[in-house]
Amino acid sequence: MSNTQVRKPIEIKISTVVAVAAILGDTSMPVLQAAMTEMTGGAADYFDGEFAILDVGSMAPAPAAIDWPGLIALFKSHGLNPVAVRNAPPALEAEILAHGLSLDVVAKPRGTPRAEPAPAPAVPAPQAVPAQPAPAAQQPVARGAMIIDTPVRAGQRVYAHGCDLIVTAAVNNGAELIADGSIHVYAPLRGRALAGASGDSNARIFAMSMEPELVSIAGYYRTFDEGLPKELAHAPGQVRLLGDRIEINAMTSALHR
Repeated sequence: MSNTQVRKPIEIKISTVVAVAAILGDTSMPVLQAAMTEMTGGAADYFDGEFAILDVGSMAPAPAAIDWPGLIALFKSHGLNPVAVRNAPPALEAEILAHGLSLDVVAKPRGTPRAEPAPAPAVPAPQAVPAQPAPAAQQPVARGAMIIDTPVRAGQRVYAHGCDLIVTAAVNNGAELIADGSIHVYAPLRGRALAGASGDSNARIFAMSMEPELVSIAGYYRTFDEGLPKELAHAPGQVRLLGDRIEINAMTSALHR
């Protein structure tokens, strides 16, 4: 029997993409073009084909009209490939999506655990020699969490870099949650949820109402084209990775892939 493995024509595995952030402070194409030329010295391969997220958060709340095709072409001419827009006001979201860009949502980590205060030293009794305190046990470093309090809409992508992700509102179809740690959704989870994005196989996904399009732990994923089984759909549950198998638990029951 031949030991030659049959290579699949295509195999999809969930991954994350590292992108540079281009923070825009102006909408004038001549101004932006001059700035890019000065920055890169006119080199067409200055950025070597890297992905870019266009951050418009530094602009006015209602920025002037943006020439998206011209902006995309400008960055491509210097070796940057725009893939998403960050901090976009709601009024711009439709046109951003219409030009093939995604909406990238990033919030600052919140809820980072603080160290417990050290206990006050005991006062020794008169004439007593205080004993040397035992070394404190080393505690594991706890990572913080990014907290999102608003609904995550279709086309939006939220990435919790180096921490857990907590969402207290609905995650709609077409939305995407990514976290290096675990994902907690205290509302319906209808979009895509990718936990353990940096390879943490112990990460989990929790939701008050399981309705996902796709879930992934450490690159292993599972889709739900035909929906979840009746005992799991719309119920509180969790997703975890066992070996290379995605397991979904609805409180007291479990489904094994």
